[in-house]
Amino acid sequence: MVYNPVLIGGASAWAAAQIIKVIINLIKGNGFLPERFVGSGGMPSAHSATVSAAAVMSLKVCGPDSPVFALAALISIIVIYDALNVRYQSGLHAAELNRLRKERKLSSADEKISGKDFKELLGHTPEEVIAGVALGIIFGILIPVKI
Repeated sequence: MVYNPVLIGGASAWAAAQIIKVIINLIKGNGFLPERFVGSGGMPSAHSATVSAAAVMSLKVCGPDSPVFALAALISIIVIYDALNVRYQSGLHAAELNRLRKERKLSSADEKISGKDFKELLGHTPEEVIAGVALGIIFGILIPVKI
């Protein structure tokens, strides 16, 4: 039987984060949105949870001086930076573009673009990332190295 704890840790943290997003959406009164099972953005950051769990698992499996752990840690930093900065700013830009389009009542014929709003929920606030990292660390600690 093949058992890859790094993959299982990361995938489990991702799944838990996505399920939590659905639950939080329900609690906020926004109803059941199946898109939250796979969508980006929101609380907690599934990207941060995934890479954090994988980094912790690679630390447990390979040790702190291994190239595998070093790579996992560096990829985690890049993914978390991207979620906090690039994708978050893209979401803010999308919100402003959507506001401008509504204000000017632009149609798809006017701009030769889709009449649909741009997706605004792309990145994460620091709180969402911290929650994702914490979730990933918890899964990284709880998933056994061997079964």
